[in-house]
Amino acid sequence: MRDLYKRLGISPAASDTEISAAIEACQHTALKAEASVVLGVKSRREEYDRLHALLCDIGRLRARLGLSHGQYWLDNAANDFSMSPDNDHSRHDALVHKVTQAVALHDTFLRWRRYAPWIVAGGFALITTATLAVGFVAG
Repeated sequence: MRDLYKRLGISPAASDTEISAAIEACQHTALKAEASVVLGVKSRREEYDRLHALLCDIGRLRARLGLSHGQYWLDNAANDFSMSPDNDHSRHDALVHKVTQAVALHDTFLRWRRYAPWIVAGGFALITTATLAVGFVAG
C-alpha cells in the first residue's frame, strides 16, 4: 500500500484545499487517480487516516526492533511505511544487555559459592577473636 501523503508530498494533517492542490499538481496519473478516490471523499479519508496511523505505528515498532525490508524493497511503494532501524534505543539490545549481566552475576556467584563456608567461618572467627580481645583488655 502506498503512503499517499508521502507520495503527494503533504502532511497527514493537511487541509482539504492542500490535498486537492497536491492531487491536481501530481504528474503520476495512477497516483493522482488513487489519491482523488481515497483522499477526495471524507469518509474514505477518515478510514485511510486510521489505517495510515496503524501502519506508521508498525513502521516505528519494526524500526525499534531493528527490522527493515531488504535492499530489493528500497524505493518501492511497499517500503513507504518502513523506517531506518533505531539501534540506539532497541529494546532487544537492552534486553540482551540485561540478560548478559544476569548471567555474569550468576557465574560469579557459582564461582564464589564454594568459598562461602570458609568466608562465614572466617568471619565468625574474626568476630569471636575481636570480642575476646575487647573482653581481655577491659577485664
